[in-house]
Amino acid sequence: MDIQQILERGGPAMWPLMVLSILSISTIIERLWFWGNTLTRERRIVNRVLDVARRGQWGMAYQIAKQSNNRPMGRFFYAPLKLATPDPQLFSLALEAAAEEEFVSMRRGDKILEAVIALAPMLGLLGTVLGLINSLGSIRLGDIGTSSAADVTLGIGEALISTATGLIVAIISLAFYRLFQGFSFSQVKVFRKAGNELELLYRQDWPEVKAQMLLPGEANDASLMAEEPQEDFPPKGSLIKLPDEDESEDDHTPLIKLPSESEDEETPSQSESPESVAEQNTLIQPVIKGNSRLADDDKHQKGEVE
Repeated sequence: MDIQQILERGGPAMWPLMVLSILSISTIIERLWFWGNTLTRERRIVNRVLDVARRGQWGMAYQIAKQSNNRPMGRFFYAPLKLATPDPQLFSLALEAAAEEEFVSMRRGDKILEAVIALAPMLGLLGTVLGLINSLGSIRLGDIGTSSAADVTLGIGEALISTATGLIVAIISLAFYRLFQGFSFSQVKVFRKAGNELELLYRQDWPEVKAQMLLPGEANDASLMAEEPQEDFPPKGSLIKLPDEDESEDDHTPLIKLPSESEDEETPSQSESPESVAEQNTLIQPVIKGNSRLADDDKHQKGEVE
């Protein structure tokens, strides 16, 4: 009996069972490929990163994690190490966020397997019930013990094909689902242990890490910025162009020159306008006239006394 005959004798429930089996097989193959690549090189990445971290070579640890960025453990280490001189608290938060993201990717495909495990037996049972209805619907009480009853027995046997198929699909999916769940639980322990050890090393070497992870160019720029004096803006003695409302494209905008420090100290007297000079003269003339009258009165009094 080939697959085509099984599908025909199993009834209409065999077609959705075939779709579920294809989904289950594709998910199992993808997860086997993922876990095979993850588990084979995971221990090597952990040992290399932690060894260079114990020696205080955090730049080398960053390079190793960056090269292993296509692996879950490499992405887990790369997330905090790619930050620019993070403090220990920020380092811990980056580790936790990366671990949560990797755990979600590890559980990918579990929902498909759960759906197949729940639906396959139910569809198989539905196919059997439909086959029994078709087989028992054509039998009568007088046909019991005759050749017609043999045909009913054959129909019941064919109806049970869907139940067997649903159970096979569900059992295979359940076996691999539990296997992948075990891999996920073991990875939680490995990630937690490696993350705690890396965080502990980082907290111990935090003062040295802060100085080591500063690039030479960045350090020079920081020192130059600290030594560079701040200049006034705009500089004194410069010209400022003020826009005019009625200014056309060909007109020249008037310029105002800001006083320099040397000009601020001096009080120029030659820049007074003629109007201000005339106003000062009008104010000074009454005073001069009053002083001259006082001088004449004093002379007159002295002459009388003599």
